[in-house]
Amino acid sequence: MGFSTRQIHAGVTPDPMTGAILTPIYQTTTYVQPSVDEYLSKGYSYSRSANPTVRALELKLADLEGGIDCSCFGTGMAAIQGVMLAFLSAGDHAVISDVAYGGTYRLCTKVLSRFGVEFTFADTSRPDEVAAAVRDNTRLILTETPANPTMKSSDIAAISEIAKSAGAVHAVDNTFLTPYYQRPLELGADVSIHSTTKYMDGHNATVGGAVICRTADQDEAVRFIQNSTGSIMSPQVAWLTLQGCKTLSIRMDQQSANAMAIARYLESHPKVEQVCYPGLESFSQHALACGQATGFGAMLWFEVKGGLAAGKTLMDNVELWSLAENLGSVESLITHPVTMTHADVEEAERQRVGIIDGLVRLSVGLEDAQDLIDALEQALDRV
Repeated sequence: MGFSTRQIHAGVTPDPMTGAILTPIYQTTTYVQPSVDEYLSKGYSYSRSANPTVRALELKLADLEGGIDCSCFGTGMAAIQGVMLAFLSAGDHAVISDVAYGGTYRLCTKVLSRFGVEFTFADTSRPDEVAAAVRDNTRLILTETPANPTMKSSDIAAISEIAKSAGAVHAVDNTFLTPYYQRPLELGADVSIHSTTKYMDGHNATVGGAVICRTADQDEAVRFIQNSTGSIMSPQVAWLTLQGCKTLSIRMDQQSANAMAIARYLESHPKVEQVCYPGLESFSQHALACGQATGFGAMLWFEVKGGLAAGKTLMDNVELWSLAENLGSVESLITHPVTMTHADVEEAERQRVGIIDGLVRLSVGLEDAQDLIDALEQALDRV
């Protein structure tokens, strides 16, 4: 079956009791057992360990990513944490994309480093630098591609080969492109991670995360952490995300088309210093973006001439675009990563990896593209 068919039907069946076409919200703490000898005969005992609504979403996401199974978490950061706790112990080393979500950087440098885990932040757009960063105790390579917020891409297949040679797990944060456009497991990765808050939900309604694994052993390791730490997804969130998934492909196609139109407009504007969008021929990794993904997504960034001051003026005056954190929703959002999503990354590190002070990040939504362009035009007139 095709992707659009599976995003609707995978993992769900009509309710056997009533025939309801939507999976019920099983809002329950515990599950009554038929007898001691038949404990777990229906598959559920306590909702920290498993819940039927959450399980339906896990089965759907595993199908869409082509993995053996999926574990859903309370947030995207809980999913990242679950992967790190599953595959790293004290004395181990991990290689992380030097451009990644600020929360990932914070988890590594401010939390897990306190427990004897070592991290190297490498330019994963260069496989040779990843190979050079690998040590004898490297157990995990985590790439975020395209990276937040610079859109830098990493060659998933090449890095997966490096990880395999090192006996390490290669995990890919696939939030920006989703399995509709990019399928890391088919390219050789072991784990695909999502903040389901973003495109899987698509409506600014929930926070959640998901980890899809290639093998049963990997899935068991992640699921053990999910249960042990209690960082689970709630049934209400799972239910809403199940509904969001049904329109993923059509949302992604339209949002990406809007993003391309906006990127081309900005690239031609005399007040714009630079634009970064993988769909543009001017994007330095355009060939890689075309080679490992079937679409370019709806995220881009640009810099206004005049730097930080001009960028702030634009963001404070633009209409229709909402100044907010998050991305992937049907509403278009505008964000200043330096003061918002990546504020916890040290200034020197931000500058080193290209998160410049004047960077304006756009998450393009489903509004009419011309309306979004007109709003940017009016704001640029005030700069």
